[in-house]
Amino acid sequence: MYRYILVAIDGSETSRRAFDAALQLARESGAALQPLYVVDVPLMVYDAPGYDPSVVRDAFLEEGKHLADVALARMKHNGVQGATRVIETNPVGDDFDVAHCILHAARDLKADLVVMGTHGRRGVQRLVLGSVAERFLRMAQCPVLMISAHGVPEATTDHPSSRDQGSE
Repeated sequence: MYRYILVAIDGSETSRRAFDAALQLARESGAALQPLYVVDVPLMVYDAPGYDPSVVRDAFLEEGKHLADVALARMKHNGVQGATRVIETNPVGDDFDVAHCILHAARDLKADLVVMGTHGRRGVQRLVLGSVAERFLRMAQCPVLMISAHGVPEATTDHPSSRDQGSE
């Protein structure tokens, strides 16, 4: 059914649920899975006088690496092929916000499916600008499976505790 599945991860509970769903789909369909973490340093960090934005960027990169390592370990344990990817937004580009980065990564992978949570770590920004998921849905060029944080039962797992990913 699917050959390449991309799943957006950000360390949130909804993202963990999206990863669980993508992992199950990849395992059942024999698809390669690519967990994607997008580093997005808020523009206001660059404008703070006397503050070095590389500190925030490095922290996000470290978090992305950790989440990618956890995802890769779970993929290997479940016999799912694929590779993780950590990319960065362009703080001054018009089309390189998180949603556009996911779109470009899906194109690069030639994804048959993108799996993502309906709400990640950007609750306040969603009220002002619209969520990453909403923006991505408007421009997606392949099927998208949206996973809600609400009403989704805990996944039964045959792999290491899914709590590992939520403890970042």
